[in-house]
Amino acid sequence: MHAFPGMRIAWKVVPLLVLILFCHVATSQDYGDDAPAVAAPPPEQDACNGIFVVYTFSSREKAYPFVKNASAQAWAFKSQLQILNAGVDELKTWKVHIGFQHEEILVGLNGATAVDVEDLPAKVGKNGTTIAGFPMTDLKTAIETAGDYNQIQATVDITGTQFGLKKGTPMPKTIKLVNDGYKCPPPTKHTNTMHICCHKDPKFKKKEVKTKFMPRQYGDLSLTYDVLQAFEGNYLAQVTIDNFNPLGRLDHWNLTWEWMRGEFIYTMRGAYTHKKDSSECIYGPQGQYYQSFDFTPVMNCQRKPIISDLPPEKENDDKVQKMPPDLNRTAIYPPQRWKINGEINPDYKCGPPIRIDSTEFPDPSGLAATSSAVASWQVTCNITRPKPKEARCCVSFSAYYAEAAVPCKACACGCEESTKCDPDANALHLPPEALLVPFDNRTEKTKAWATIKHRTLPNKLPCPDNCGVSINWHVDTDYKSGWTARITLFNWDPYPFQDWFTAIQMKKAFAGYENVYSFNGTALPHLNDTIFFTGLKGLNYLVGEVNGTNPDKDPPVPGKQQSVISFLKKHTPGINVAQGDGFPSKVIFNGEECALPTELPKRNGASRARASSIFLAVLAFVLVMN
Repeated sequence: MHAFPGMRIAWKVVPLLVLILFCHVATSQDYGDDAPAVAAPPPEQDACNGIFVVYTFSSREKAYPFVKNASAQAWAFKSQLQILNAGVDELKTWKVHIGFQHEEILVGLNGATAVDVEDLPAKVGKNGTTIAGFPMTDLKTAIETAGDYNQIQATVDITGTQFGLKKGTPMPKTIKLVNDGYKCPPPTKHTNTMHICCHKDPKFKKKEVKTKFMPRQYGDLSLTYDVLQAFEGNYLAQVTIDNFNPLGRLDHWNLTWEWMRGEFIYTMRGAYTHKKDSSECIYGPQGQYYQSFDFTPVMNCQRKPIISDLPPEKENDDKVQKMPPDLNRTAIYPPQRWKINGEINPDYKCGPPIRIDSTEFPDPSGLAATSSAVASWQVTCNITRPKPKEARCCVSFSAYYAEAAVPCKACACGCEESTKCDPDANALHLPPEALLVPFDNRTEKTKAWATIKHRTLPNKLPCPDNCGVSINWHVDTDYKSGWTARITLFNWDPYPFQDWFTAIQMKKAFAGYENVYSFNGTALPHLNDTIFFTGLKGLNYLVGEVNGTNPDKDPPVPGKQQSVISFLKKHTPGINVAQGDGFPSKVIFNGEECALPTELPKRNGASRARASSIFLAVLAFVLVMN
């Protein structure tokens, strides 16, 4: 994450990027003379004085392969959704949820974009899907448009595949408008149609809006798409990324979106695309539209470009960085389906672009004036909790009173299909020193230790956790007035983490936090009793994994950082450290929530010397590095 001139500042600064794009290539999104047939509205529409939504099933036919099992037969279907504003208030950025229930795979949308899927085709038969209007995002009222259906009604053509229905019509379970401030009754269902009339919720407290377009929204991450300069066939856009979550982070970020109207990137500053190839333009619809255009210097022609953060050495590069804006005015369609991620950073789920009032900038002339973008859109992204076996970091537990450490869960960060290990088995308890070596080098230690301790091993051992970063939490002491813990960070990836941070949530022990001795520590009571740690100056660089002293026989050595943390008991009466109060309920590394063990270390003949082995090994490592 690098600082560049001209950024907008948030809690954590991420550089903006500037693009010059060519646009307005006709695609299937533009109906032209081949506008889709619109189903006749049901008679109940005339009685609605709110938002009237109709779902109409059009047709279906068998799709290859043809099979004898009727429940496994694929059917290609077509349907249509209509949204009519029959009320007195304009509907901004309409969104409708369709409760598909027949193992549907959404293949195509014309007139809308799917909000909660990354790409099409997408499986939506379990939880349904939510769609938002594109390019028609807002529905005006009949009063302000003299009843112009082109401005008060949107029509969406849906194509997909469904399974499991032998007879009858594959209708959704439900449909509903999901815009804030609206309430919808259960839909009225017929053989091949269903409809609802949604009204304003009288209990909803609407915030006073003083903007022409939608007010800016607040989320963990905000992406702003500003059109700065526009011409007949191209325009200049600026993308600004603001991180507003105090525990969120993006390192070496990758940003992607989907062009909907044949746009392509001519040049870019502040970031770069992974693929630089103009052939997709030359042989695509862009080449047919701009027949005399020289595509040789074009940067990217992909419908879904992958855009990455510039490396630090390019911060002041005049070819890819600095670019002062010049402003003009036009109307542009922003790209859809935004997605952003980084290296061991949280997963973000992004909503559709929402038109907001134009962003204001300091005037480039240097005078005490402001200039406005031609048009602006905001994409709001929020952090999602990682699903099981999809984390990118994990935690192990150990304690002075237990001879065995509880390692990370099997496949905590995913697993490739394997017949040699069990992806669903409970992680085997290990001697604490085994946590210092890669998983591939733990097998012999585990078997030898199990023999000594008379522990039975399963025939198929658990799979590795496959995490690039692991964190060990060790309860070190427990005495009358307080207790201590030791936290150790392991980097098993080859690349380092600069300016790393970790945060731990201590539900019952937080009030007793006293000090941390080798890190910088900050207590954050407003963030669910979280303690925030960063490296000291000169020690804020978590190095990557390196070869052992003798690579032929020594295992690789992970990068390590470690500190002792002290707690007092006077502010936490009744705390039981060994029964769970001394272990974190949530651990975050660089914004990513780490997978936690499902059990605690057991008190069974503890060996203090063995439990301290991690500390001695890491201390020696730090001394050698210094």
